[in-house]
Formats: sequence, C-alpha cells, structure tokens
Amino acid sequence: MQNRPKRPLFSSRSEGSNANVTSAIGMEETVGHLRTRRNSLFTRTVLGITGLVCAAFLLGTLAQAWSNSQLTQKVQTAAQTLQQMQNDNRNLHTQTAYYQNPAVIENEARQHLGYARPGEQVVNVVSAGNQQQPQSPPNTNGGQPPNYWQAWWHVFFG
Repeated sequence: MQNRPKRPLFSSRSEGSNANVTSAIGMEETVGHLRTRRNSLFTRTVLGITGLVCAAFLLGTLAQAWSNSQLTQKVQTAAQTLQQMQNDNRNLHTQTAYYQNPAVIENEARQHLGYARPGEQVVNVVSAGNQQQPQSPPNTNGGQPPNYWQAWWHVFFG
C-alpha cells in the first residue's frame, strides 16, 4: 500500500471560495450556491427597479388624469361664459336694430326727455288726485340741450 496523505471529505476551504461561508461546520458553499445567490440579488434588484418605474408611471398617469379633469372643468366654465356672452350679444344686436328706427328715437326723446319739435307746445296733463306742481320741459331753447358749462352754471347758481 501506498501512503497517501488523508484528505478530509470536505475541505475547510477550497481555492477561490469565500472565507465567511459555513466553514465552521466543515461545509462550504458550492459554486452553484454562489451563482444562485448572485442571481437572486440581481433578480431582486431588477424587480425593485421595475416596481419603482411602474409606481412612477402610475403616479404620472394619476396626475395626468387629475390635470385633465381640471382642464375639462375650465372648458365647461368657458363654454357657459361663451353661451352667456353670445346671448347678451344677440340681445344687444336686437336692441341696436330697434333703436336705430327714427320713429323709436323720436318717441323715446318725447316720452323720457320731454323734447318737442320746433313750433310744438309741450302739454303735461295732471290728474286731479295728483297735487304735484306741473313740470316744465327741461329744454326751452328749441330742442337743443345746454352746453356743458351752462349746465354747471345752472347747477351752482340756478
């Protein structure tokens, strides 16, 4: 028989292995276990990064949806304002057409402003139940209103 040095079944350390591995009990991690641990760390890292990216996309989508709802509300408010302005514009066009009629202008001037054509006499009818003094027409100078400074003179000095 030859004398061979006895080797333990499991060496306490193999070349290229990690010293912190379970050498205390006589077992070391195999190369396959190291590869599995490296792959597991890589897989966890990739899954973590993928989760963060998905969360960022989800938050971005929610922010965009909220922004779109705000814009929709602004558009609805602007549409209501536009409809109201169009109605007001339509009413103003109708009034403009009505008040461009010379008969309407004359009627408004006679009723509300007390104007009379030259040579006409303004008559105010006072009912018996009304004890007010009869009003004199505001303009006695042939239908022309007093100029600006004359109006102020009359306001301060009568």
